[in-house]
Parts: sequence; C-alpha cells; structure tokens
Amino acid sequence: MIDAADAEADAAARDLIDSAAEPAEPLLRALVVVVDDRIAEDGDPSRLGALVGELLEEGHFHVDATVAVFGDEVEIRNALNTAVIGGVDLVVSVGGVGVRARDVTPEATEPLLDRRLRGIEEALRSSGLSAGATDGGLSRGLAGISGQTLVVNLADSRAAVRDGMATLIPLSRFIIDQVSEF
Repeated sequence: MIDAADAEADAAARDLIDSAAEPAEPLLRALVVVVDDRIAEDGDPSRLGALVGELLEEGHFHVDATVAVFGDEVEIRNALNTAVIGGVDLVVSVGGVGVRARDVTPEATEPLLDRRLRGIEEALRSSGLSAGATDGGLSRGLAGISGQTLVVNLADSRAAVRDGMATLIPLSRFIIDQVSEF
C-alpha cells in the first residue's frame, strides 16, 4: 500500500526529472564557415572550426555544419547565403577579415546584411584588443542581420575566436530573441 508521503515523493521525483529533461534555454541552430585557402583545399574545416563549434555547443547552439571555403568573395557569400536560406539562427565565419588581398570576408558579407550591428562589431574589436588578440581587435569583420539570421565575421586566431565567442554568445541570444519576434 502506497501512503501519501510516498506518492508525494514520487510526484516530486517525476517533476525533478521532467525539469532536468527540459533545457534551460531553447537550442538554437548555427553554422560555421572557415575562410582559408589551405583548409578549403584539403576539405578539413580545421581546429578553429572545431573550436567555434565547441564554444557554440557550450552556448546551447546546435551546429548544423562546419564548412571550409576559399578566400573568394563569391564562395564566401554563397556559404553565408546558404546558411541564411537554411534558416540557421547564427552563422559565424572565421577568417578573411584582415588587410591581405585575399581577406574579402567583409566584402562578401555586407551585401547579404539587411541591418548592420555596429555595436556588436565594436564590442568584438574592443574585447579582442583587451584580451591581447591583436587580429581580433584590428579585424574588419562585420556583424548584422540577414533575414532572421545573425551573421558575424571573426578573425582566425585561437585568441580572437575564444574571446570573440565569449563576447558574442550572450549578445547573440538577445538579438536572436528580438529577431524571432518578427
């Protein structure tokens, strides 16, 4: 015979299990684009792509894919546009934001953006400089909204990626929540 205390304990345990099964925040979708000629040639999205994916997963994003593309404006734009059309919440590109001739990620990104988010761009640069990630602080990377997707360009050093993602993830949730209200 089950007494009231046992029934109450069972109900409390079921509630605890149910609440543990539900994530605190909804899982959002992301895609990572690594812009690097050498990596695109051998098809391996590199350890930086894996690092971005790992940091996104820690931030409660599901990474649909990590792709590597050449530092070519059309290829970069196609990869970003595919992510936007695919309906991901966030697309992060890594690389191609410096001043070398093949650093054309900002030029590929800008035509896709409906709205630039200059505050995010400056936050990423500022935090990069503060953390000693010179390439992150001097990056020409852009951030903005394309449709309902947040698009962000990061520099390609481990320091710039780690610092940039630490800055980006909390801001991205706020932005994605606002964009999804439309």
